[in-house]
Amino acid sequence: MQKALAPEISTWPDENPQLIGSKCGTCGAVTFPVQDRCPKCSGGEVAEVRLPRHGTLIAWTTQGFPPGAPYVGPTGKDFVPFGVGLVQLEDVVRVEGRLTENDPEKLKFGQKVELTMIPFATDADGNEVITFAFEPV
Repeated sequence: MQKALAPEISTWPDENPQLIGSKCGTCGAVTFPVQDRCPKCSGGEVAEVRLPRHGTLIAWTTQGFPPGAPYVGPTGKDFVPFGVGLVQLEDVVRVEGRLTENDPEKLKFGQKVELTMIPFATDADGNEVITFAFEPV
């Protein structure tokens, strides 16, 4: 069985999942993940919005060691370095997330990427835990 690492942040298991953010009804600022109040104007009139699936890679790095707590993914010999990137989703919002590519030589400024869902870990019950990532297109 598969389950989402954080089910509240995306529409997965939709066929074409989208991340869920929030948009301020006062100033129009968009955030990810959903916020109760707007970080730009402090307004409380925020509504959930589905974010674009496509974007542009703004910056990236490779995570060569397991992150600290509350990380629950593979460690030790099972850990595989992964790419992390800052992605501009169309003209809407910037999102930080995993990349499906971990080789810095294959990543470049302005590269087009698309949201995808990938296996992250296996939980204690044997379920495959799924998270979002961005894949070069």
